[in-house]
Amino acid sequence: MAIRFACCYFLLLWTYNAPLTAQSRAYFPRSAPEAQGVVTDSILSFIDRVEAEFDVVHSIMVVRHGYSVAEGWWAPYEREAPHIMHSLSKSFTSTAIGFAVQEGLLSLDDLVVSFFPDKKIGEPDRYWNQMRIRDLLTMNTGHAEERWPDANTEDWAQLFLGSDLDFLPGTHFKYNSMATYMLSAILQRATGEKLVDYLDKRLFQPLRIPKPDWKTCPDGVNTGGWGLQIRTEDIARLGQFYLQKGEWEGRQLLAREWVEQATSKQVSNGSDPESDWAQGYGFQFWQCRHGAYRGDGACGQFCIVMPEQDAIIAITSGTPDMHRLLQVVWEVLLPAMRAEPLFPQPEKEAKLRERLSNLKLPLVQEVSTAEARITDGVFQMKPNNASLESVGFHLQEETPHIIFERTAGTDTLWLGQKTYRKGEVIHALPYTENLEPEVAANGGWASPNIYEARVYLFHSPARITYTFQFEGGRLVMKSHLHQALLGRRDLQVLEGRRR
Repeated sequence: MAIRFACCYFLLLWTYNAPLTAQSRAYFPRSAPEAQGVVTDSILSFIDRVEAEFDVVHSIMVVRHGYSVAEGWWAPYEREAPHIMHSLSKSFTSTAIGFAVQEGLLSLDDLVVSFFPDKKIGEPDRYWNQMRIRDLLTMNTGHAEERWPDANTEDWAQLFLGSDLDFLPGTHFKYNSMATYMLSAILQRATGEKLVDYLDKRLFQPLRIPKPDWKTCPDGVNTGGWGLQIRTEDIARLGQFYLQKGEWEGRQLLAREWVEQATSKQVSNGSDPESDWAQGYGFQFWQCRHGAYRGDGACGQFCIVMPEQDAIIAITSGTPDMHRLLQVVWEVLLPAMRAEPLFPQPEKEAKLRERLSNLKLPLVQEVSTAEARITDGVFQMKPNNASLESVGFHLQEETPHIIFERTAGTDTLWLGQKTYRKGEVIHALPYTENLEPEVAANGGWASPNIYEARVYLFHSPARITYTFQFEGGRLVMKSHLHQALLGRRDLQVLEGRRR
């Protein structure tokens, strides 16, 4: 029996790796879950739970003992497509500061104001003259509220430095994304390089992460606390890098001592034993329950590191309920990890691979197109604050599409039928302003006189739902932005008449 178990174990491990040509591009070798002590049924249960409770999970990757035991992308999201990280960007910024400290370019006790002699500081100055890099890293700047730049703010560093402090730095935890921006600004002043360029040689290239896009402020400084775009596997690579205490492929890239500091509790952020947002905060890493820690970003971008299980879980999503998504991880995936390899389950493993390869976000629930009561045509819109002049429907063509004519120009939204079709919005549909141009859309008749289009911003957690209600020659159009950062809000109802 022991010989049979060993043969099955290694055969299953090898069989999963062998036929996958895409693996040549991946860092993590693939393995059957049971070979790494993970229960396949539990991964299937996790997929069931997130699909039943959320309609916004975009990807999942589970790494155990350095092997990928499960990875999947809900269409239209894809393996190679970068995804906006929101505040998960902060953990990469912290990593850059770690490298700079290691190279003697910075110290945790350096005064923040010492890097900005050209800026005016706020009140009281005795507080400002005590704020250190350490305080930026731990969100202990002394602010009671964070101040965000708006579209008219040209000097972000001055906005931060000119604000008033309510507490002595180092004494009051307040999550503050602009503190992370200041880390990026300090790094650029200390090194002469943008954050993304500095990290490229030290982290991205060694970890084989393609140099990513990272948004910048008007002064050309990477935003630091947000704005990074990377792939799901890149999230997992960062997690594995930290799990290995800064070591990668036999080289100690980042000092072990820094990794331990960054990922341990540096400050208290609450005392609720049931909350993963009250277990303590490190250097831009959150402490979790169950001996884990994480980097996370709004809408459910997660890099969960589980040292006791030697595991990484990477997730991208668009949920406003990050706590509940993390709770599903603890309830389903955590108990699935056992200390020793398990007996192979090839039939269940094959079912899991089939499931993972066919993930898809919900489509429009369509009635029979034979019931639809509209013929194609163009509707002239009444004056509106969306600058939308007309909407043209071409839904009966072989490739359905809708043409939006705005003051800025014209966009065509291509619509998949029973699938998502990718395209671009150059002049921006309503609600896509300042977001990524690539979209993926699905459309269908939700009722005989209501056509619905679901549009995913392909590199973003955001989704837009357009509903078009036809009443004779009249059109009523509504736009709903589903974005956890902004909540769900409705564009005012727009009306039009058939030309």
